[in-house]
Amino acid sequence: LCVPVQAQTPEIDALRARAEAGDAEAQYNLAFMYTAGLGTHPQDDAEAMRWYRLAADQGHAGAQYNLGVMYRNGEGVLQDDAEALRWYRLAADQGLAEALSNLGLLYENGEGVPQDYVQAHIWTNLAVAQSSGEDRDRRERNRDIIAVVRRRLNPIWSSHRLITAVRGRLTSPTTSADNLSAVVTCTTDC
Repeated sequence: LCVPVQAQTPEIDALRARAEAGDAEAQYNLAFMYTAGLGTHPQDDAEAMRWYRLAADQGHAGAQYNLGVMYRNGEGVLQDDAEALRWYRLAADQGLAEALSNLGLLYENGEGVPQDYVQAHIWTNLAVAQSSGEDRDRRERNRDIIAVVRRRLNPIWSSHRLITAVRGRLTSPTTSADNLSAVVTCTTDC
């Protein structure tokens, strides 16, 4: 739906006022407008970063995830996989499926972290647990591909680490954000 700029101006002014007053959701929405060049805002990655960071610093999972995307792609900032990992992790700790999935991709590809198919499988499996419909199907396929690659590379060692990492922690089809850190932390010491 394309609304003329004139009709958006009062809403955008109200959104900006809420964002400037510290409303994290308004900051997130304003940042998105800058990211996409919507309303009266030209596309401006640096300004989007500023607003996403303000919302992310208040714990807004969507803003944390979008900061991760921007750091991973070098949009409005220098490309930085380690910083992308940090922001994805904060969003993932709140159970955001997109962040969980992207953490799996970082580990799968060794971007910002050492390549680790066990970690990739764990994060992707957690993303599956938080997803539904077509997103769930797509993430399940990715998880299964990671499992095949992991088994082909080192079946005994990888299987032991995976079993040790998830034993007793993933007993239901959904996983709360509270135990995400515990699952991942275990694998670094297993």
